[in-house]
Amino acid sequence: MRGLGLAARALAVASAGLVAVGIFLRFQVDVSERVRPGVLTGDDVVGVVYPVLGLLLVLQRPRLPVAWLMLAGGFATATLGLSQALWERSRLAGDLHTASLIGDYNAVVGALCIVAVDLLLPLLFPDGRLPARRWRPVAALVVGMVLFLAFLHVVRPSVPGSPAGPNPFEIAALAPLEAWFGGLDVDWYLIIEGICVLSLVDRFRTADATARRQVGWLLYAVAANWAVESWMPYSVPAMLTTAAIPAAIVIAVTRYRLYGIDTLVSRTLIAAGILGAVGAVYFAVSTLGLVSAGLGQLAGLAAALFAGVAFQPLRRALRRLADLLFYGHSGDAGHLTQRLTMEVHSTEPASALAAVVATAREALTVSGVAVEVTGGRPERVAVGLVGPSPREVPLVWHGVPVGRMLIGRPGQRRFPLAHDERMITVLTPFVADVAHAANMAADLQRSRHQILTAREEERRRLRRDLHDGLGQALGDMAMSVTMARKVLHDSPESAERLLVRLRAGMDRVTHEIRELVYGLRPPALDDLGLAEAVRLLAEPDASLVVEGELDELPAAVEVAAYRITQEALTNARRHARASRIVVTLSRSADGLRLRVRDDGVGLPAEFRAGVGLASMRERAAELGGTCAITAETEGGTLVEASFPITADEASDDERVSDKPYDRSSHELSYLRAP
Repeated sequence: MRGLGLAARALAVASAGLVAVGIFLRFQVDVSERVRPGVLTGDDVVGVVYPVLGLLLVLQRPRLPVAWLMLAGGFATATLGLSQALWERSRLAGDLHTASLIGDYNAVVGALCIVAVDLLLPLLFPDGRLPARRWRPVAALVVGMVLFLAFLHVVRPSVPGSPAGPNPFEIAALAPLEAWFGGLDVDWYLIIEGICVLSLVDRFRTADATARRQVGWLLYAVAANWAVESWMPYSVPAMLTTAAIPAAIVIAVTRYRLYGIDTLVSRTLIAAGILGAVGAVYFAVSTLGLVSAGLGQLAGLAAALFAGVAFQPLRRALRRLADLLFYGHSGDAGHLTQRLTMEVHSTEPASALAAVVATAREALTVSGVAVEVTGGRPERVAVGLVGPSPREVPLVWHGVPVGRMLIGRPGQRRFPLAHDERMITVLTPFVADVAHAANMAADLQRSRHQILTAREEERRRLRRDLHDGLGQALGDMAMSVTMARKVLHDSPESAERLLVRLRAGMDRVTHEIRELVYGLRPPALDDLGLAEAVRLLAEPDASLVVEGELDELPAAVEVAAYRITQEALTNARRHARASRIVVTLSRSADGLRLRVRDDGVGLPAEFRAGVGLASMRERAAELGGTCAITAETEGGTLVEASFPITADEASDDERVSDKPYDRSSHELSYLRAP
């Protein structure tokens, strides 16, 4: 490997030296006598840039054929610069025979340069292999054609009376063939180079994403060079685009992941389209100026106005055209937005998330896309395989993280850089919205499950209380009645004792039923309303302040406010040693606020919430509200709970309460004590 590196360095240095000597020799020739007026030629550029950049590739990848083709082709081209200078000096000195021999050398070495740089380099780029087996005969044909044309030039027939003398390499038998090729007036080299560039197009069409980006760099550089060469041959821009070809090769081989060729081509297309449109307007107005006198000076003004007015619309149209050329409909952000909107509106959240993920994978053309929803059900939805190291895109809904989107590696038939960024920008808000909806649906499902569980637990408790308490008590009472009937005539005293015991049992059953009913909903709320029921809880050592109307509150809010007040008063009386307790019920347009404030000892330094305080928070949270227990700055404790009440809840409760409350129909008269 070290020997290869030394050989590559030697070729690069020798190439630069040969170019420098050739430039020096041409500089000695008077400008009027030069074949080309400039000192620097395109061959000089190739002779310096190709070997130097080829050396960089050899040092990184010594076995890469493309790197050695750049070195060899550049070195051979560097010798052409020196031979061209010698040819000019021989011609000016009158030594036409030597000039003819140098011309033969230029033809042979030039053919080898064309084979290395213009033919084999595009055919073998980027991995050193042909695009497919079908290109083998094509490669052999184009290489053989170039060498054959050089051979015909060398063995051309001598021109009688030529100052250069007879051609020492003449083959008279091939004179008709050479004359036939010369009479066709065809630029064979341009055709052959075009065929080799078509191999790049074919490789681009069938390659994977990585090779496609590499080939795209070389195709772009070659197209730019051809355009500039046809417009401004032998100019400085033409030399710069010539140097851009090996630079594009180096970028394509070593740094293609850092730069997006699709972005470069898209911007070039947009710039060219805008310049062409402005030029067309200028040309049209100028043409009218030739017909109508006085309009010529308006050409520049019209072009400027057109550029200012049509710049953004034209830019967007060209951007859509570039996306359509590169990516088809998958690169159309508007089309993607319509698809996502249709998917979101046509299915429920859980299914919509899977549909959006599938659409995202198709739009990005990647191996897979997965969305992980924080707390959602399902927590992960994936289409395809994202691989071990996917790209992670956070999903944020109105500032709240709701999950993340994982994007797999790029697939085939696309450029993955600028396209991804635009599509991800369009996709992310939709995916975040659907992820949030899925999260909310999961919360709703959990709430339903909790409600069903709580209802079943309450039924189980009622069944247990009725069976173990009321059922056994009623059974004992029935037995007591039977025994009393048996002994009523024979032993009235015993019957009297049994009836007294039966009465005591009935009192206990009445008390148990009242406790059971009270556990379901405090009767005071139905009898007195929330304000008076809380006032009874507050008496005699606490005061109540009511702000706003407390009528027509939802039943669940009334129960929660009553229970939280009850627990807060119990804690204040037991632990706070307060001299004053104030309960405030405040009704506003958006809900109910409850405050229980005391002037006691306050919360301890190491406060830890118990079962009662946790129950208060749970009651508020079940209704979408909050409950906070804090220490007052002036001493004491504040329990503050808030319950949001929507218009729908208020109207529902109003409909329920439209029927007048009949207390007699709700009381169990047979449970009243005499």
